[in-house]
Amino acid sequence: MTRVVYEFTESLRIAFAQIAANKLRSVLTALGVVIGIVAVTLMGTAINGINVGFQNSLAMLGEDVLYVQKWPWRKVDDWWNYQNRPPMRVEMADALNRVIESTPNSLLEFAVPVAGRGGSVKAGPNSVGGVNIIGSTVDYARIVTAEVSDGRLFSEVEASAGRPVCVLGSAVAETLFPGRPALDQWVEIRGQKLLVIGVLAKQGEFLGLFSFDRQVVVPLNALRKFYGARIGIELRVKVKDKTKLAAASDELVGAMRRVRGQLPGERDNFSINQQEAFKAQLDPIKSGIAVAGLFITGLALFVGAIGIMNITFVSVKERTKEIGTRKALGARRRTILLQFLIEAVSICLIGGVVGLAITFGTCLAIQQSMPSLPVEFSVSLIIVSMVVSIATGIASGFAPAWGASRLDPVVALRYE
Repeated sequence: MTRVVYEFTESLRIAFAQIAANKLRSVLTALGVVIGIVAVTLMGTAINGINVGFQNSLAMLGEDVLYVQKWPWRKVDDWWNYQNRPPMRVEMADALNRVIESTPNSLLEFAVPVAGRGGSVKAGPNSVGGVNIIGSTVDYARIVTAEVSDGRLFSEVEASAGRPVCVLGSAVAETLFPGRPALDQWVEIRGQKLLVIGVLAKQGEFLGLFSFDRQVVVPLNALRKFYGARIGIELRVKVKDKTKLAAASDELVGAMRRVRGQLPGERDNFSINQQEAFKAQLDPIKSGIAVAGLFITGLALFVGAIGIMNITFVSVKERTKEIGTRKALGARRRTILLQFLIEAVSICLIGGVVGLAITFGTCLAIQQSMPSLPVEFSVSLIIVSMVVSIATGIASGFAPAWGASRLDPVVALRYE
């Protein structure tokens, strides 16, 4: 055991002495590994970031909420079938709640009607465009995940009467009332004045696609005054246990068929949407990143491995007499094999460390310049990078190291 440890430490010393003696050659040799490690870590960082950002965004949408809507959250072929479906109505939420209450051991908790429109909001000389204007009932407070940082949500009386009150998203409040409180101020939507009674806490963006902070929540009856009574409605249904979404969705289908008055055999004239639809759309993006990243990584590591193998063969040729001398003095084959193998692995490990440093610096730069973009640099990526580096070193260095260990000492000593 002591001999093995000595051989290993001596091989390390010789390997690093050779790398130090040929710095430029070692740097150029490790370049392919550096590119490969940067590619694999950036790919892993991108995929991890998408997953983290997606999970955070789903939490903002509500992980225990099902959406009953006219259209599904996926591409459809029979467009006219969905176009001809009857629209959702506000009174369907009350009917659905009665069905839920009458169902023993129901997995559903309650339903809330929600309407939304894009529009602009004004306050004096300031205005914000591209705002999601949401109308709902007082039960909306029970499904919204954002906290109210200032003020409150509207009450039952305000919701029923459709009073002109609103709750602003943080980005809307900051834009309309820079440097001063938005509470108790007046804003204007489609020519109608509304009193600000609350401001939501900052939530962030959904994968950089849209902001949860650019929204305004108003009583549904007030929204219908702005946009008309026939504004599109969706039903958001709270589930008691988010781990049983599939079973809750099946129960909701039956309940909605009763509300809609559909006969057995009739095709559903509504869609039950949930977050799995977003996940299904995200998977091809993640797969595309993984395939592209693996191709670039494989190509870079292949080129790097060929370079390391070539340089190791050159190193063996240059040190043939040294190998012959060491074998003549009693060095074993495994000692020679270990020496050159460790040298190849060391170059790959140095390349891996440099690649990790470049990726880490890139991630920090992205976080500083684009805070909303999810970036996740995990410990598992470091482990994978080191394993890939070691594997590349072993694969590329084994053949020349094996050849060096098989040299005849007499022939090696006579080599010029």
